[in-house]
Amino acid sequence: MRRVRPGAAASRGGAGGGFGRGAGEERALTSVAAGDRYEGEGVGGERPEDTPRLWHVTLSVSGEAAPLGEVRRALEQLAHDHPFLLTSRYASDHAEIRYWEEARDLHDAAAVALRLWGEHRQTAGLPPWEIVGLEVIDRATYHQRVAEGYGPPPASPVGIHPF
Repeated sequence: MRRVRPGAAASRGGAGGGFGRGAGEERALTSVAAGDRYEGEGVGGERPEDTPRLWHVTLSVSGEAAPLGEVRRALEQLAHDHPFLLTSRYASDHAEIRYWEEARDLHDAAAVALRLWGEHRQTAGLPPWEIVGLEVIDRATYHQRVAEGYGPPPASPVGIHPF
């Protein structure tokens, strides 16, 4: 999970550097009275676009058939290594992993999800399957879908189950 440091975007240009300013040009400073905040600034100096949000991730993988016991054991190891996993469903040739990811935006959540299977293939003993599907939706959309009776049902029971 990648955390964004408040003010990180402002510091990318380096000391004294910045877009649109020439060498040696200084940025105009403004004073702020004690207790005042920059408009749009959140708690701790974070702006809303920098604040992590929750994303519901469904990762689908498939490939050549593997023994069911090995697939289950590998998914259990993955869940042990990463307790954020809500539920996994599996068969001998495919699996689906569902979990909540905290990330700044959809791109960050998707990037983490796309690395999950490959990065843990060796340590968890996961089958050499490829990612064949990815859905990343924000928390509000997830709850709206559930309330309307479509979309992914609530992860119940939590755990690892055969299809």
